Amino acid sequence: MLWGAQKSLQRTDLPPEAIWDRLLSHMNDCTTIPSPCPELGLEVKVSEIDKALRQLWEQDEARTNASLMNLVVFSEKPGALLENSAIVRELTRDHACRAILTEVDRSISEPTIRAWITAHCHLAQGKKTVCCEQVAFHLTGVVTGRFRNTVFAHLNSDLPLTLWWQGEISDLLSERLAVVINRLVVDSSCWENPAKSFDRIESVSHVNHELTLHDLEWSRSWQFRLGIASLFDDAIARDALPEIERIIIHYHRDHRNCALQLLAWLATQAGWQDHPIMSSFSFQSAKGCDIEVVLEPNRDGPALQSIQLSMGKVMATVQQLPNGAHIERRIEAGKHQASSLTPADPVSPQDLVGQQLSRGGSNSLFRKVLPRFRKLLEHMG
Repeated sequence: MLWGAQKSLQRTDLPPEAIWDRLLSHMNDCTTIPSPCPELGLEVKVSEIDKALRQLWEQDEARTNASLMNLVVFSEKPGALLENSAIVRELTRDHACRAILTEVDRSISEPTIRAWITAHCHLAQGKKTVCCEQVAFHLTGVVTGRFRNTVFAHLNSDLPLTLWWQGEISDLLSERLAVVINRLVVDSSCWENPAKSFDRIESVSHVNHELTLHDLEWSRSWQFRLGIASLFDDAIARDALPEIERIIIHYHRDHRNCALQLLAWLATQAGWQDHPIMSSFSFQSAKGCDIEVVLEPNRDGPALQSIQLSMGKVMATVQQLPNGAHIERRIEAGKHQASSLTPADPVSPQDLVGQQLSRGGSNSLFRKVLPRFRKLLEHMG
């Protein structure tokens, strides 16, 4: 019965480019998930998932079933199961977990559910040494109760839960889900109404004060925040900070939230007060001086492209050029010139998620900055 699962285990050892070729072939040729679908593993009845997983480990030569957390990946995007299975395969190289993938299609009124099991195994010295379980679900129709009861019934109850919610926040994110989530990962760059989505997250998370929220837009600003902070290791820049009068941020037009979160972080850490002005806005420094803010969206380039701080006779810049692999930090003050380079932030969502899983923690800085960011969202419309 598990020959298909065994073949799936073998196929996950293909080179990444081969996996993506097969994935794209399926996505281009099929509007529904094919049967069989080796990229997702063995299709099973929902009632037989636990039994099939036990048999999978009994029959496979893998020495270790590794799992440090539950990772649930939710999406309403067509084709997400195949795409996310390839993503999870890469994530499990560094993050052992039980992965539960869920794709929901609410455009089909008839309620259906399909399930697959597989394991992602990685080689060491030519042998499978560590494998991570994956359960995939495809649901149609009204799924509120089935998403919660069916999908979450297959969590490893002894492990923390990270929910990676892809796409718009919908009514499927409820208090009954929030109460069991330890970490909620979202990407606000794709939200049509970010303010409304953050409101919904706040409203459902009041039942779980230990819930850690993380936005991938925040991850995209990591190296820029480090770069700005390191600018003021320079004595000249540090002495000029009270004289800051203008900030210009260049960013990709699809990542305005990333730019606003960077701005909210800077204002919060520097202790500036909000001071709206006409169609733009500014801050007031601790000394009561106005600080003008200019946001410049662009069609191309990385999420964050540059931030310039004008501080009297001192100009401080952190920038990443298009297709650049590094962030440049530069200080110009007359004859005083200083610059340095650091690696740029990851680009792909899976790399950003992997980065966040590696760091862990309670994300206290993002919680501190979030109220200020939401005020900026409200002001910017």
